This record gives sequence, C-alpha cells and structure tokens, in this order.
Amino acid sequence: MTGRLVHTGQVILDLVMRVDALPEPGGDVLASETTLLPGGGFNVMAAAARSGARVVYAGAHGSGPFGDRVRAALRGEGVGLAGPPSDEGDTGVCVAVVDGSGERTFVTGSGAEAGLTAERLAPVEAGTGDVVYLSGYSLMHGPNRAALKGWLPSAAGATVLLDPGPLGPRIPHEVLDATLSRVDVLSANAREARGLTGARDLSTAAATLAGRLRPSSTVVVRDGADGCLVASDGTVERIPGFPVSPVDTNGAGDTHCGVLVAELLAGSTLEVAARRANAAAALSVLRRGPATAPTASEIDAFLAER
Repeated sequence: MTGRLVHTGQVILDLVMRVDALPEPGGDVLASETTLLPGGGFNVMAAAARSGARVVYAGAHGSGPFGDRVRAALRGEGVGLAGPPSDEGDTGVCVAVVDGSGERTFVTGSGAEAGLTAERLAPVEAGTGDVVYLSGYSLMHGPNRAALKGWLPSAAGATVLLDPGPLGPRIPHEVLDATLSRVDVLSANAREARGLTGARDLSTAAATLAGRLRPSSTVVVRDGADGCLVASDGTVERIPGFPVSPVDTNGAGDTHCGVLVAELLAGSTLEVAARRANAAAALSVLRRGPATAPTASEIDAFLAER
C-alpha cells in the first residue's frame, strides 16, 4: 500500500450498556454489562489498520483522561496522530445501549473532537494515493465543517470518502450538496440511503445518490447480512453478504467502511473490496464490543471456507 487513510472525523469513547430491552419512556432497567471503549472514528481506523492500511488521525482529541484513553488506543492499533491534544476540553462520550437482539441505540455527548480548526488541519497533507475520510458528524458541527471546507482543496489529489452516518438526512442540503461535489466514494447503510433519497428501493436509492456525485464516483450501500450495493458507472450491483447469527451489531458499518478503504488503498477492485468488507462486517458482529474488526488473515480464513 502506498497511500494512507487520513481520517478527519471524530473519535470518542463508547459507553456500551447491554440490556434485555430498552426501558419505556421514563422507565429504568439494569444493564447486564457495561464497558467504556474508544468508538466513533476509532472503529473505522482500527478496521483499516488491521487490514494493513497506513492510517493517520487528523481530527481533534481532548486533553483529559478520555483523550488519554483515545490516544493510547490509537497507538495500540498503529494509527498516527497528525496533531497534539486540543486545549478545548476532553474527548466526548457516546452511550450505546445494546438490546437482546443485538440492535443498538445511541446518545452522544460531544467534546473536543467537535472543535476541529483550520489551524489543526493546515499541516496535514493528503494527496494522490491517499483516501480522506469525511464523517457526516463533521458536517453537523459548525467548526469542523468550516475547517474541512477550507482544507479540502489542498487534498485535491486524494480520494474523498464520505460516510454520512445516521444524522446524514439532517445535514443541511446546501452543505451536503457542496460536499458531494467533492466526494469520490459515499458509503452509507440502508436506512441512511433511504433517508437521504426518500426511495424505499435500495437500488433506486443507490442510483439516486450516485447521480448526486461527480462522474466516475461510487456509492456503497451497506445492507447487513444481504451484503451491499455498489453503484458506479451507471450500474448498480449487489455484492452478496454472509448471513450469521449476530451477538452485537455495534461497529459493523465502521468495520465495513474501514476494510473497504484498506482494500481500495491496496489496489483491489470495487467488487473484491466490497466482498472483503462484507466478510469483515459479518465477522465483527460475532463479537461483543464496538471495535471488533477482524484482521486481514481472519478475513482470508473466513472467505476460504465459503
């Protein structure tokens, strides 16, 4: 791999609580398990790094104990840091409640990661061969959005990937349209794709999103056990998935996105990259926790059996 993943999104801590079922409004339930682990953009970067990609985190990170945990985790995955800790407070927290079916519900409290600045991004270089990762959460935060708008022209030679995330449909239209004009790859899950287009049929949603990007761009719509749809060059193709019995779907989409990027950096075709991303996502939901991406060798072994 010659290029790098330059991640400009947010890394936060995930407070994961496991329950049999969500409480009624105003109610209370006891969690059977509670963990505090790095999440958000960390999951994408860990997935890419475990598949052999070189990864740099260009986002903001806090100066308190939460930020310390984030930095230690990034170093543990071999991810480089583009800048020092922010002096604007600590890293934020996302509460992820996982029910008995493995479905998850989120509440996020932002921290220093929501205060990306032009000064922090200015020294970050991204060019030909690199993939720049943009998060929809960044487009929801005014400071991050402004900083990225000023910096992106300097990354003219890089491939830009946008993951709009669950808040994608709430991104202001003018902001999203301006961003899409610079995007080369858009990766969204089925719910996000439907929310962004209003189309119920996923093939229609994928084609509609592709029509909003510049020519030769690609849209990947993640569809759980059914794999993903890849819209490119006027066609929509389904890359079959790998049905498994999930124990925790938290982080599956991030795993898919990270492995997809790693494969593209390695020169894989879109079909191969999507198939390996599907396999990685299937493996990830067999494990508990947010950052459950497999290694490249684990993906190889999984595919060799199928």
